[in-house]
Amino acid sequence: MRSHVMGLSVAMVAVAALAPLAPAVAADDATLMKQANEQFKPVPATIPEIKGNAVTHDRIDLGRMLFFETRLSKSHLLSCNTCHNLSMGGDDNLETSIGHGWQKGPRNAPTALNAVLNTAQFWDGRAEDLKAQAKGPVQAGVEMASTPALVEATLLSMPAYVEKFTTAFPGEKAPVNFDNMAKAIEAFEATLMTPASPFDQFLQGDANALTAEQKTGLGLFMDKGCVACHNGVNLGGNGYYPFGVVERPGADVLPVADKGRFAVTKTASEEYVFRAAPLRNVALTAPYFHSGKVWDLEQAVAIMGSSQLGETLKADEIKAITAFLTSLTGEQPRVELPILPTSTATTPKPAPMTP
Repeated sequence: MRSHVMGLSVAMVAVAALAPLAPAVAADDATLMKQANEQFKPVPATIPEIKGNAVTHDRIDLGRMLFFETRLSKSHLLSCNTCHNLSMGGDDNLETSIGHGWQKGPRNAPTALNAVLNTAQFWDGRAEDLKAQAKGPVQAGVEMASTPALVEATLLSMPAYVEKFTTAFPGEKAPVNFDNMAKAIEAFEATLMTPASPFDQFLQGDANALTAEQKTGLGLFMDKGCVACHNGVNLGGNGYYPFGVVERPGADVLPVADKGRFAVTKTASEEYVFRAAPLRNVALTAPYFHSGKVWDLEQAVAIMGSSQLGETLKADEIKAITAFLTSLTGEQPRVELPILPTSTATTPKPAPMTP
């Protein structure tokens, strides 16, 4: 992967040397660029370091296999990719995901793309990192409905996995374990970034990367106050805010039974508080909000205007902000489908897809 990237970089430098100088950036564009760079950062082109987990090639390769491994689930039908489909923006494009026994989950599945850049995982931030997040759905009865013991028995039953774990976690006496499963998936997910979006190119000095309407939308996004919650590299994912700062949406958008972060902290002031949704690739990840009740991005923008800003946005403002949000779609990761080991006589058998 690195040699390919290095070769690409050299080629780009060579092309740039032959290309004519870019035209000077207009004054208005330069001001907008400066303001944007004060609030946002481009998606990095390199894999970030992860505390307590060396992101090695062997761990990434193993994690890729495990991300697509349906036998981690009790039914052998569900994998990480089921709800975080890497061909569909990193989620399943459903209101709420379908789990074991055809049960519907309580919340909309967040995208796995750029998730490593979030402060914490899940809508309520209950997982501090991707390793902790990877353990949750595997054990949740409404999702994959498995157990650490069942996962370990499954992986130990296939010699190819034992070899992969031994290589990825050298020096450990018993490398095939539930914690290392989560570490490997975390290492793989750290590679699922989407750099080089039109907005990233604009932040890096290309004034022509955004259309006039997208630039207008960017200005409105900052001036209206959207940036208060949706900032940083992921335009969100780095803070917790009430859904309904000014006006709480109706129960069709904000179900009263889901009190958000309150379930984690048990603090009354955090009722209906959720992690600000990261907006990278948001045009690919409908439906919207933790409830998954809103399918149209313009409608989602309008709801945010009234509920969070206390303002009824005009039709042209909604269109411009939505146009800006489409510029956040970056280069989607190209992931080779792994060939998984064959089950053996000792591999635990799948359970029926019943609750």
